[in-house]
Amino acid sequence: MKIVFLDAISMGDVSLEEMAALGELRCYPSSTAVEARERVKDAHVACLNKVVVDQAFLDAAPRLKLICEAGTGINNIDVKLCEERGVAVRNVAAYSTDSVAQTAWMHILNLCGRAFHYQDFVRSGAYSKNPVHVDYAHPFTEISGKTLGIVGMGAIGQKVAAIGKAFGMEVIYFSTSGTGHCKDYPCVSLEDLLQRADVISIHAPYNERTAGLIGYDAFKKMKRTAVLVNTGRGGIAVEADLARALDDGLIKGAALDVYVKEPLPLESPLMHLQHPERLIFSPHIAWYSIEARARLAHEMAENIRKFFA
Repeated sequence: MKIVFLDAISMGDVSLEEMAALGELRCYPSSTAVEARERVKDAHVACLNKVVVDQAFLDAAPRLKLICEAGTGINNIDVKLCEERGVAVRNVAAYSTDSVAQTAWMHILNLCGRAFHYQDFVRSGAYSKNPVHVDYAHPFTEISGKTLGIVGMGAIGQKVAAIGKAFGMEVIYFSTSGTGHCKDYPCVSLEDLLQRADVISIHAPYNERTAGLIGYDAFKKMKRTAVLVNTGRGGIAVEADLARALDDGLIKGAALDVYVKEPLPLESPLMHLQHPERLIFSPHIAWYSIEARARLAHEMAENIRKFFA
C-alpha cells in the first residue's frame, strides 16, 4: 500500500511511525496543486491538511481509495465528488479540544488581564521609572461575574464554557445549527448573546450558516467593554468589519487565531489598525500543541488501519 502525505510540514516534528508501519509512506513538506497531482498518481492513500481535493486531483489518482484529512475541517475536499468516485474521506475529530480551549483562554486572559501590556511595560523600563509600584494607568478587568458567550457549543465550546464556569462566569451560547443540544447552559439568540456577553468566543465550523455571521452591525450591538476571540474559523467574523469596529471603539479588543486567508496577507486591514493594541494575533496555532499533534498522527494511522482492515 502506497501512502503519500502531501503537506507533512503541517505536522511539525511529530512521529509518523505508526503510519509508516502500514505501508510505503512518502512525505512531502508541501505540495502545489500541480505537484500534488503528480505525487498522488500511484497512491492508495493521500494524507493532507490544506491541499485542495478537486476533480483534477481525483482524475490524477486512479488508484486512490482513501483521503485522510490531517485535522477536523474538510472544506478543502470535494466530499461529494469523492463519494461519486468511490474514494473514502476520513478526518480526525476531538484530537485538539484541550489545545484549542487552552489557546482560547490564553487569549481571553490576555485581553482581560493585559499580560501583553504589562510585559512590555516592565521590559521597556517604564516600570523602573514609574513613580509608584503599580501601573496605575492600566488596570485589568476581573472575569468573575461576567458573561461568557460561546458561538458554537460543540466539544471545544463546552470545554471553554466549563473553564469559564470555574472562573465564576455566567455562560450562554448561540447554536449555529439552530438546535441547542447542550442543556448545561442557556441557548440564546445571536442578538441576545451579542448584547449580553462580556467575552465572546467562537467555536463554530465555517459553512453557509456561519460565513460572515459577525459583521459591523453585530459589533454595534456588543458592549463597548466586550472582547471577541476567534479560534474557530476565519470568515465567521468579517475581518474588515472587525478592523473597523476596533478602530471605532465599538468593542474593547479582540484576538484571532484563524483568518480567511492563511498565512494572513500583509495587506489585510487587520495589519493596519489605527489602534493595533486592541488586537492580539496568533498564527493558527490553537490545534498545534505537542500532545494534540501526537493524537492526530495516531488517529490518522488508525483511520488507515481500520479502513483497510
